[in-house]
Order: sequence, then structure tokens, then C-alpha cells
Amino acid sequence: MSVRSQLLKGILDGCVLAVIEKEAVYGYELSKKLQDIGLQDVSEGTIYPVLLRLQKNGWIRGEMRPSDSGPNRKYYFLTDTGQETLATIIEEWNQISVPVNELLKRR
Repeated sequence: MSVRSQLLKGILDGCVLAVIEKEAVYGYELSKKLQDIGLQDVSEGTIYPVLLRLQKNGWIRGEMRPSDSGPNRKYYFLTDTGQETLATIIEEWNQISVPVNELLKRR
């Protein structure tokens, strides 16, 4: 596994929760949004196991909705617990990223 993949794996839950916080999305749409912001390594094959885990943790919930172009799609929404978890992830990320960035800038 590449260094990039390992780093992404550690923060992907937070990224997914942050996207879902803004609006309900279905899996493929979520994957595209993450790719559009520069996380090219995040494919549908990566997203669905993450969504399943987040749903099992009670951080998101899924709801089937009709689609204008084909079969129904499962849209994901943040739960109250997911909102709290996202806030914790953001706080922890800030506590880690600031000193790490400072150390890496010194090189």
C-alpha cells in the first residue's frame, strides 16, 4: 500500500462525513465529489465499504429515493452522532495537521 493510500485511509471517514454534511448524496456522486476536490484515489470501490462502515457506526443513514435516470438510489444523510463525530474528527485533525505541517515545512 502506498504512503498516499495509507494517509488517505486515515482521514477518509472525515472527508466522507464532511461531504454528506453539506448535502445528501449517493455513492457514485460522493466518489465524484471527492475526486473533484483532488482525491483521485477515491473510487466507487473504495467508497461503498466506507459508507457501510459509517452506517454500521450510526454516523450516517441511507434512504432509497427515486432517480430521474434509472433505478432508485440510496442517498446518505448525516445522523446527530455523525455530526458529533465529524466535529471530533475536525478538532483532532487540526491538532495533528498544524504541528505536522510545521515539522514538514522545516525540511
